[in-house]
Amino acid sequence: MSHVKAGCIMCGYLKLLPMFLMVMPGMISRILYRDRVACVVPSVCKAACGTEVGCTNIAYPTMVVELMPDGLRGLMLSVMLASLMSSLTSIFNSASTLFTMDIYTKIRSTAKERELMIVGRLFILGLIGVSIAWVPVIQSAQSGQLFDYIQSITSYLGPPIAAVFFLAIFCKRVNEQGAFWGLIVGLVIGLSRMFAEFAYGTGSCAVPSECPAVICKVHYLYFAIILFTISIIIVLIISFLTKPIDDVHLYRLCWTLRNSKEQRVDLDAGEMVQGVEDYEEEPAQEKETSCCKKAYNWFCGLEQTGPKLSKEEEEALQHKLTDTTEEPLWRRVVNINALILLSVAVFCHGFFA
Repeated sequence: MSHVKAGCIMCGYLKLLPMFLMVMPGMISRILYRDRVACVVPSVCKAACGTEVGCTNIAYPTMVVELMPDGLRGLMLSVMLASLMSSLTSIFNSASTLFTMDIYTKIRSTAKERELMIVGRLFILGLIGVSIAWVPVIQSAQSGQLFDYIQSITSYLGPPIAAVFFLAIFCKRVNEQGAFWGLIVGLVIGLSRMFAEFAYGTGSCAVPSECPAVICKVHYLYFAIILFTISIIIVLIISFLTKPIDDVHLYRLCWTLRNSKEQRVDLDAGEMVQGVEDYEEEPAQEKETSCCKKAYNWFCGLEQTGPKLSKEEEEALQHKLTDTTEEPLWRRVVNINALILLSVAVFCHGFFA
């Protein structure tokens, strides 16, 4: 448990860095390169970075290319590309898993592991195509400012998810129906705002947007707070109007039952999920595998199979996963760091705001 807390605190410390690694370098670049990064005239921006709405997206690369020496310049560009590839890889893998396990298995209930792996790989290829086709939308959205685009999309789609997770942890009365409809209503509201901005544009001081004021005139950060509140209300209303979940299914999953030692029973424990069969093991005897077969197994991620655990090993692993005990020393260390992180975050918000 101390490791879990320490991991969350470490992520909190890392979240303090964007202010100094992203925002401040952008401000410095805007001052140093007024004719390019801070361009205002559409024709000048078009010549500088290829888009008429602004060139803030080239602020960081321009500083790297112009200010750093040759060795550090190449190293920095390599780091930027590597971080981009790692982010894309994690996003594509997560989306592929969600599609294959939550959607495709409902369509093809008899799909084997090989088929699921192939479908996941093909879905990633489709996502790459959609990502490339989406580039013009990003260039025109939020006046061409990539940082604002990322924050606005997060504000439109993230609050319903955050509301459901928040209530699932701190309110055990929340059930599946409330979470589902809270997500659906929040997603519809967020997508309505997002599509309205795409259709009308965000506008500028010179050319205001024609989007209705009731939809687009609220800043996206305020919109995120409003959407979060609406999602919470929807989840609570529907949850209290429907049947609650028994405590036997919630042990160690919500705050009030976090210290329970009882055996938890999954909600779908009695349901037989048909179709998703385990990968069939190869015969015990060794036989030569062709190059095409090796390439196929590598593409599907099936070149190695995991070890089978005995019943005793599974029980020991389950006990280890559900153990919430902490050593007193490390519990104090992580708690003190949590208070320090909270104080630093409040100070940064107050000082830089």
